[in-house]
Amino acid sequence: MRHLVIIITLFSCGLIFSQSEQLAEDYFNRGEFEKALLSYQKLNEKKKSSKYIYKIIETLQQLERYDEAQDVITQRMKEINYPGLLVELGYNYQLKGNIDEAQKYYQEAILKVEEKPSYTYGIAKKFEDHSLLEQALEAYKKGMEVNPELNFNMQMARIYGEQGNIELLFSNYLDYIEAKPTFQSNAKRVFSDFVSENKENENNLILRTLLLKKLQSNPEPYWYDLLSWLYIQQKEYNKAFTQEKALYRRTRESLSRILDLALTTVNENEKEISNSIFEFVLDNSQDIDTRLTAHQYMLDIEIADADTSQLDAIDKQFQALFDQYGLYEQTIALQIAYGNFLAFHKHQPKLGSEFLKKSLDLPLSTFQEATVKLKLGDILVFQERFNEALIYYTQIQANLKNSTISQEARFKVAKTSYYKGDFEWAESQLKILKSSTSQLIANDALELKLLISDNKDEDSLQTALKLYSKADLMAFQNKNNEAIALIDKILTEHKGETIEDQALFLQAKLFEKTKQIDKAVASYQYIIDNYRDEILADDALYYLAELYQNELDLPEKAKELYDNIIFNHQDSIYFIEARKRFRMLRGDAIN
Repeated sequence: MRHLVIIITLFSCGLIFSQSEQLAEDYFNRGEFEKALLSYQKLNEKKKSSKYIYKIIETLQQLERYDEAQDVITQRMKEINYPGLLVELGYNYQLKGNIDEAQKYYQEAILKVEEKPSYTYGIAKKFEDHSLLEQALEAYKKGMEVNPELNFNMQMARIYGEQGNIELLFSNYLDYIEAKPTFQSNAKRVFSDFVSENKENENNLILRTLLLKKLQSNPEPYWYDLLSWLYIQQKEYNKAFTQEKALYRRTRESLSRILDLALTTVNENEKEISNSIFEFVLDNSQDIDTRLTAHQYMLDIEIADADTSQLDAIDKQFQALFDQYGLYEQTIALQIAYGNFLAFHKHQPKLGSEFLKKSLDLPLSTFQEATVKLKLGDILVFQERFNEALIYYTQIQANLKNSTISQEARFKVAKTSYYKGDFEWAESQLKILKSSTSQLIANDALELKLLISDNKDEDSLQTALKLYSKADLMAFQNKNNEAIALIDKILTEHKGETIEDQALFLQAKLFEKTKQIDKAVASYQYIIDNYRDEILADDALYYLAELYQNELDLPEKAKELYDNIIFNHQDSIYFIEARKRFRMLRGDAIN
């Protein structure tokens, strides 16, 4: 019991002490310096600490009681041998307006670095605390000069950044990487604030020059890595690939970096360079999984650009791969891709579903089985065999509860019910998914729920919503022209109804898909002009800006639209990307 009382007492004292410190800090932050001073003095009396002494000095300086601050500093200098106090004393003289005396103490502090280089960081940090950046740099340089084993390049780089000297910021970080290569990931995060997509940006040119010099004098892997990273920021993927190949040939390690670059180019729709990289992977890898991944992505790229006359040749490529690698669990991703190809591109959904049902007979893991059933469900939806599709989706939910694929299956249950016109059931499923652990699924669920809730009660027969869901299904079935025609009917027969902006947006996306860019522009612009306060306004602004930037080569028009998002739609999911693209188009030196 006695021990318990002691523990409780100690805990209570610690809590009271902590609250007193917070109170002192609150007084200081509110500008109540007299109260803050009294609080810090009481704290220091109870427990003498450098932290409290420095706060007492700072508070006295805020009160312009410089002589008292000087007394505290000189008293502390008698108590401990810490040369950082010379900086404090000099700064106090500077506040009094006595610059010559201040400089004398600053130089005395820097001389202490010569005497004992281990003092460097403490002294330099004190200079930094008072924004005396030149003196801080002098201290760091002096410390490294006296003891070359010390490395303050990172601290110096940060100061150069504050001063706006980007070249010295880059060069000091690069020097630091040379000493500690593991720092390169951190350096990339720093550099990303100073480079842009524009390869002619001055900062980009500076960094590229510095990296090339490093590479020439000391061809270490990390210079190839950083140069590749810079080229990726600039979307110069061919140049990044050149660096990655050189790095791979030097190290002969995993092809994972090259595969990552390939996937980046796929996401950026850079098909030619994507194929070149995947060809390199196939030429240099004996790993079956890696080779299958490369083959599958190359087929995806070919399928995306294929016309009807090319589909049989692609089918033969799938068959050749199955002949080479076999139909077993290791090729399951390729089998799913083939089922998808048969249904959605060759419009042979029966063949696609029959093929995938055979895949289910393989000794698959629970997750592999779920991925096959997910695609089978999609093919059945394509065939409008909704009830059978729902069975597969529901089985996934039962077998892999709370997983991401289970949540995806639930979303597909909702989407299938929506296609059927069962809007009440779809909405009930979507309510659950709003809190999905997958942000993408949560966003899609919220978007579909809003579409249903905004339109299902406007008309008791739900005519417009049924037509819209039918058009949406046609888009899913790749019946793009039929979907566009059906949306035309909605826009004619239900003009002015709540569904109109949704219909215009879906039609704009379909115009994009069918390369009717002028019509897509017109649809997006109509939404912007007539629905500027509605939920799809920022979507229309962003996608129209993308068309101007990427399809029509009208960067000034794109810039205006990104600017509109930045100033009028700060809560938009496109806000960060719009700001980045606006600054790049404006030619900012810093992202």
